[in-house]
Amino acid sequence: MNSDASQAETCGVDELVPDVDGPLTVSQVAELTGLSPHTLRWYERVGLLEGVTRGPSGHRRYTRTDLVRLTMLMRLRATGMPVSEMQRYAELVRAGSLTEPERMRLLEAHRDRVLSHIADLHRDLEVVDRKIAGYRQGASSAKPA
Repeated sequence: MNSDASQAETCGVDELVPDVDGPLTVSQVAELTGLSPHTLRWYERVGLLEGVTRGPSGHRRYTRTDLVRLTMLMRLRATGMPVSEMQRYAELVRAGSLTEPERMRLLEAHRDRVLSHIADLHRDLEVVDRKIAGYRQGASSAKPA
């Protein structure tokens, strides 16, 4: 993969991943990410994370590349992307650079939903702030002089 393609795939996500020496076990990755070993295995089973190598004993061995991909998937999930869309995104990544326009459209649609949700949260927070201000005003006027 050339450096432009590598940059397009990671787009700064790799900066969120700690440097690791050599392959990591499922337990080590679980500790680094906060995901359970069960969840990591499930990510593989449903096609979100593919190509995790196995050591001679048959145990999973995660590379830094796996961690970068996993970090992106975690960010997508944390921002509310449905698993079915995450699976589609993972399929497109595996299909190669010709799918970049479709990946971009998928991520743009997700970004738009996230921004809409953030706007909704800001409106909801304004209501909470107004309610708090009302309680503060009521509490200060109820104090004896």
